Amino acid sequence: MAMPAGLPIVDTLIGFPHEGFDQYDFIRKQTKDKGSQESEFPVEYMFKEVPKDLPTHDPVSVTLHEMDRYGIEIGLVSVADEATAFALKNHPDRFIPCGSLRDPNDVSGSVRAVRQAYEEYGIRALGAFPAGTFPQVAIDDPKMYPIYQTCVDLNIPIFCTAGIAGPRVKSAVQEVSRIDAVMFDFPDLVFVTRHGCEPWEELAVKLMLKWPNLYYSTTAFVPRYYPKAIIDYANTRGADKIIYGGYFPMGLTLERIFTDMEHVPFKDTVWPKFLSENARRVLRLDG
Repeated sequence: MAMPAGLPIVDTLIGFPHEGFDQYDFIRKQTKDKGSQESEFPVEYMFKEVPKDLPTHDPVSVTLHEMDRYGIEIGLVSVADEATAFALKNHPDRFIPCGSLRDPNDVSGSVRAVRQAYEEYGIRALGAFPAGTFPQVAIDDPKMYPIYQTCVDLNIPIFCTAGIAGPRVKSAVQEVSRIDAVMFDFPDLVFVTRHGCEPWEELAVKLMLKWPNLYYSTTAFVPRYYPKAIIDYANTRGADKIIYGGYFPMGLTLERIFTDMEHVPFKDTVWPKFLSENARRVLRLDG
């Protein structure tokens, strides 16, 4: 049951080092507490070993080096990152592009942006963070429906944060129960949750049993904190539904993730699906 060596891993949430923390300004401006507004990383109360001192002169090489250390073959990266265009051009075998939903309040603009990213970069997925939008737009808000339909039309999955938000913003827009209506209205949409679904992880399991195109990724969690309900589900009926995702360099080092990963009690048959096969299928990496 220990993590097998030599499996080529697909990481469904990875990025590149940045100088400074300006990329989190959109979160800070929405918070009201002093700690969040003064923090470099607004979720630092949860992440105690944020990799802040990484070199930034060649960010793609830094990430590639870490990927090679831990057997990550392919990383899903946001096209909103300035380094992504260079990474995709020079290392197309190592990185695949993910669109970023910035402001679903602008419905037509968001749809155009998704289609433009598909045409320009060939995005294989779209990332969404409902609690990070301003004004907030819920998972099941009608404003999201044209965006979901666009994902269906382009045959790309949406990776969407669900559960209590890490930043000190309101979280009701990310309640896991909201996913039920979306899956009902869009049975062809492939929907992958990010960031844990807590405290509704057991509900997430129920919904994954119900909806064939609903998946769960383990982003932003040290493996020792993977919810028991998710591990139990992967080891029983959900081996095809749980997908590995990291959080480097946003909040976690790959060293911390994979040191902990050795102790996750997945069955031997689950590991290849969790680390690679499920992501490859959802992202259509094998054609």
